[in-house]
Amino acid sequence: MADDTRLSRRTLLAAGSALAGASLGGAAQAAQPGPTVPADTGAVQGGRVMFPNWRGQADRPPAPSPAPQPPGQRIGYCVVGLGRLSLDEILPAFGATKRSRLAAVMSGTPDKAKLVARQYGLPDDAVYGYDEWDRLKANPAIQAVYIVTPNGVHRDNVLAAAAAGKQVLCEKPMAVASQECRDMIAACNQANVKLMIAYRCQYEPHNRAVIKLARSGEFGRPRMIQAFNGQTTGLPEQWRLKKALAGGGSLPDIGLYCLNTTRAVLGEEPDLIQAQIHSPPDDPKFREVEETVSFTLHFPSGVIAQCTSSYGVYEARSLTLHTGNAAVDLQNAFAYEGQRLFVSHRDGKSGARDEKVLSPKNQFALEIDHFSRCIQENLRPRTPGEEGLQDQVLMEAIYESARTGAPVKVGPPAGAGTGLDVTRGPEPEEPN
Repeated sequence: MADDTRLSRRTLLAAGSALAGASLGGAAQAAQPGPTVPADTGAVQGGRVMFPNWRGQADRPPAPSPAPQPPGQRIGYCVVGLGRLSLDEILPAFGATKRSRLAAVMSGTPDKAKLVARQYGLPDDAVYGYDEWDRLKANPAIQAVYIVTPNGVHRDNVLAAAAAGKQVLCEKPMAVASQECRDMIAACNQANVKLMIAYRCQYEPHNRAVIKLARSGEFGRPRMIQAFNGQTTGLPEQWRLKKALAGGGSLPDIGLYCLNTTRAVLGEEPDLIQAQIHSPPDDPKFREVEETVSFTLHFPSGVIAQCTSSYGVYEARSLTLHTGNAAVDLQNAFAYEGQRLFVSHRDGKSGARDEKVLSPKNQFALEIDHFSRCIQENLRPRTPGEEGLQDQVLMEAIYESARTGAPVKVGPPAGAGTGLDVTRGPEPEEPN
C-alpha cells in the first residue's frame, strides 16, 4: 500500500459502524424499530445498550442484551442458612441477577460461613450467626434476607427478619403448619415489610409457557393435569426425614411442586381433595415421614389433577396438561434445569409433536430479581405469603384425607374474593 494505514479491529469496527449507521434503512433496519442503531457498536436507548437484529428473517431474533443495574442500586441480600441448596444453587445464582447482590451470609457454623464469605468476596463483618439479628438490623447494606433453613424454623427466622426491618424471601414450603404461616404474614404486615415465598417454577420460562397455553385456550380448555415428582433418598439422619424439621416427607419437599404448579397453571383453587399415602414398613427412614403420596384435586371448572410424589423411585419430574385438542408435556418440569416443552396435537390428517424451544434461564436468579423489583417498585410479589399459606392448608387436607380415607372439601381462602390467582400478585416481569 502507498500509505501506512493500519487496519486494527477497533478501526474496522468504527468504520463498519459508520457505514451501518448510514445504510441501515434496508431489511436489517426493518426488524429494529426506532432511531438508527449502529450494527456492531449499538446505541444507548432507554438506559440500555441496544443493537439491531443482525440475523436473517429465517432465524429467531436474539434477546436484548443484558442491562444489569449498577451494584450500588441493587438490593442487598443476606442468605440465611448455608446448606446444599444455598451453596449449590442460590449463592451462584446471584452471578446471574440484574437487580440483586449478595451482601451477607448467616449460619450456625462459623468456619463454614467465613469460608463461604471469602469465596464470594464478602468482608468479615458480613458474616452473621443466628443470634445476631440485632447486628444485621443495623446494617443498611442489607435490605432483604433469603431464608434457606429447614422448614421447621422458617417461622422463627421470618419473625426475626421482620423485627429487623428486612424484606423477606422464604424458601418453600413456607412452614410446617398453617398457623405458623399466618404468624409469618401477620409479622411482616406489622413490620411493613414484604414477604415472598420462593416458588421458583412460577418464574421459570417453560413453566410460564404452560400457564399461558392453559389460559389462552389455543388448544381448548384444560380438562386434566398429571404431575409427578419423584426421587430416591438416603442418609437417614438428614433433616428432611425428621418430622419436626420437615413437617412431612415427600409431600412438602417435592410433592408441593405438583400442588403449587397445578394451582398456578389453572389459576383456580381446588374444591375437593382425596389422597393416599404409603411408606415401606420395613424401611427405618420413613418412621416419621411418608415415602409416597398420591392425591387428586378437583377444581370448580371440572378439571381433575392427579398428582404423585415419592422418595422411593428413580428421579422423574413431569407435568402434562390435557385439553380437548392437545397434550402439553413439560419434561423435567420441577428440576433446576433441562426443561423441554412439547405439544402433541392434530396437524391436518396427521398427528404432530412440536417442541417449543425457549432459552434457559436461572430460576433462582429470576425469583430473586422479581422480589428485588417488588421492593424497588413497591409491588406485591407474584408468590406472597398468602400463596404459601394456601398450599399449607391444602397439604393439611391431603394428610387428613389420607388418614381418614375420605375426600376433604376445600376452597379459596376466606375473603380472597373470586376470579383467578386470588392468592397471587401481578404477573412477573418477562426475562430477557
